Parts: sequence; C-alpha cells; structure tokens
Amino acid sequence: MTRLWGRASALLGRSGAHPGTSGRVSTSRSHADLDRLSSHIILPSIHVTDEEMARAAYQDRGLYLARQEMWDQLAQQIRQADHDRTATPGGESAAMLLAFGARSDVISMAEDALHDGVAPKPDGIDAFESVAQEHPGAYPIQLIVALAHLDMFWAWHAIPAANTLDSAPSKARHHAGRAHALLEGLCGFEEDAPSLVAAHCALSGALSTTARGHEPRIADHFEDLIDLDPASPRHMRALGAAMLPARMGSYRELELEARRTAVRTGDVWGAGAYTWVYFDALAQDAGALTLLDAAFFVDGLHDILRRRPDQHSANLLAAFCAVTMRAGIEVAPADRTARATLHDSLTWILRDHLHELHPLIWTQALHRPGAAPLPSRKALISEGRRTALHAIAAQFADDIGRGQSIAFSPSGMYMLPSP
Repeated sequence: MTRLWGRASALLGRSGAHPGTSGRVSTSRSHADLDRLSSHIILPSIHVTDEEMARAAYQDRGLYLARQEMWDQLAQQIRQADHDRTATPGGESAAMLLAFGARSDVISMAEDALHDGVAPKPDGIDAFESVAQEHPGAYPIQLIVALAHLDMFWAWHAIPAANTLDSAPSKARHHAGRAHALLEGLCGFEEDAPSLVAAHCALSGALSTTARGHEPRIADHFEDLIDLDPASPRHMRALGAAMLPARMGSYRELELEARRTAVRTGDVWGAGAYTWVYFDALAQDAGALTLLDAAFFVDGLHDILRRRPDQHSANLLAAFCAVTMRAGIEVAPADRTARATLHDSLTWILRDHLHELHPLIWTQALHRPGAAPLPSRKALISEGRRTALHAIAAQFADDIGRGQSIAFSPSGMYMLPSP
C-alpha cells in the first residue's frame, strides 16, 4: 500500500518555512523547558467531546430505563441499536453502552463493597435474575444480566480487597457460571446482535481464568464478532488484547490474527485492522513489538485516518504514537527500531490530521485502567493537555527555537512567526 508522508500544501508554513521532521521526542528536556516551548503552540482544546457526550447519553438512557423498570422499552432500544449497528463517533457500540448503563447501579454498589473488603449484598443481582426470568425470550435482558455477572466475576477476581475474603474463589466461579448459563443458546448471528457475540467473547476470557486447561475458541468468537460488525474498532482492539501471552494467546497468534483480520476487513479498513488488533496489545505489553510489521502498522494508521478523519481518531492515534510508543519505554534492543517507527508517525499525524486537542484521550494513554485511583476530571484534563503539548513541543522544538509558533487548523498544521 502507498505510504503517504503528508500533503505538501498542508505542510508548508504560511511563512514559507517547513516544520522539522526529526520525529524524535527528546528525553533530555526539562518540564520547564517544555512548558516554555508549549507556549508557542496554538491548538484549541475540547474538554467535553462529541464522543463523551454520545457515550454518556447512551449510558444515562440505559440507567434511566432500568431505574424506571421499563425493561421492554430498554430491550427494544438495545435490539434496534444492535440491528442498526448504532455507534458513537468513536465506534463504541450503543447497544453495549445501553446495557452498561442499565447495570451500572448494581455493579458500582457491589464494587464499592468489595473495595471496602466486604462481600456485597445479593439484592441487586438477585433482582436482575428475577427480571431475566420474567423476560425469557428477550435476549437484551439476558445480555444485561449475563454482563452484570461477568462484571461481578471480574470484581471478585481483580479487586485486591476482595481476595482477602474466603468466599472470593467460589463467588467468582458462581458469577462466571451464571453468565454462561444465561448466554448459552443465545446466538448473535440468529439475533443479528453483535452485543451477544461480544458477550460470548467476554465470557470466554472469564472462563479461561477459572480452570486450568480450559481453552475457549476465543479467536473464533472474535472472528464471528468482527465479521458481524466490521466497522467497530473496539472488537479488533479487544481481540489483540486477548491474544497476548498473559491472556489466551501468544505473540505469534497475535500477529496471525492481526493479518487475518486485515485480509477479511480490507474493504472497510484497508490495512487499518492490522493496526487496531495491535493497538491495545502494544499498550499492555511492549513485548508485542517482537513480531510486529512496523511498516504495515503505519500503513494501517494512514488507512484509519483516511476512513475516520475525525478528531477523536486523530487524538487517539497521536496519543498512542507520542505516549505509548515514546522513547524510554522498556523494550528489547531488537524491538527499538519498530517502536521508533511507530513513534515517528506522530509527525505526520500532527501535520495532516490534528486540529483540536482532546485532553482526556492523552490522559488515558498515560493511565492504565485500574492501575491506581484517578484524580479529578479537571486534573485529568490538565494532565492530558500538558502531556499533548509537551509531546508536540518536543517534536518541533527546533522550529520553535528558531522563532516560530506551531498552529493547528482544519486545513493543516502551519507555522507563524512568534510574537
């Protein structure tokens, strides 16, 4: 595939200068120096994005309908979202967000109890079970309850304070078993419901932790899911994470599934599926660089942004290149060239595609989910903005040092004389 470095009309500055192309973020510059350089960057910052608003709207709708016990209406809306493949601007499934909102009250109370080292009361999950019995033919209701059990499984399995309770192993197994019983016999293809297939994939991940020697056909489940809903990058990202050695695969299987997925979805994503499958895997395990075809990955970055030229995607991929693939992360010597190749893509993503900053995306690239309690939203936004501006400032430090300011607009990145 053709690899594009950038459109010349967008790269040339209004003053006729051309921004630097070093592609290396300096690790020797101090925060104070980067703060000074950042003051010469003109980039609008969006604190509440269309993606956030869309996710919140679907989750809030699911929560409201569950609280009002409007189960038939909730089931109908999940069915419709599945059938229409309704998604947020960033590709998140509306059906899954509705289901998440519907169970969020029950799960948050249970997680709070487990964080305190107390076994949660069964009232909430028992009430869900009663609802499932009252709606035996409604797959969206079975889906909500099954996913609630899977949430409970992971809470008992992963919350440190929960592991101090003697009942933790049996409780975790119970919830995994109930999820299996609820999903058994429900077919995502028959229902035209990607959410059901996604739930089966999540169930396979849970079952693989409960019994030695259990080998769910996780890659087959994900193949079905991606074939049913190829436009969603979330499924491909989840596949890659599942293929890591720490989960249910190996680096060789990760590479194989990335290539197979790219072939099957070429008409939708070009090479983009290869990149999506590796995206979360690389964020979680730098060892995934071992078999990575860096040039193919970069082709995929180009193809994604050609097909999704929105600012959510531009920020997501820029933050990945700048933060996840930054110089200084611990990688094997043989993998440093691949890491640097991915990191260098930051330059053309900034030049050709970015014209507004979504700070929370950059913060998410810094914080692995569940690694530690997160600070306030305001602090996260501030951290994300500073991280992004430091990365941009380091990328174009030579240009700024020559008296230029870096400005971003929908027509491209350009340079202006500093005031």
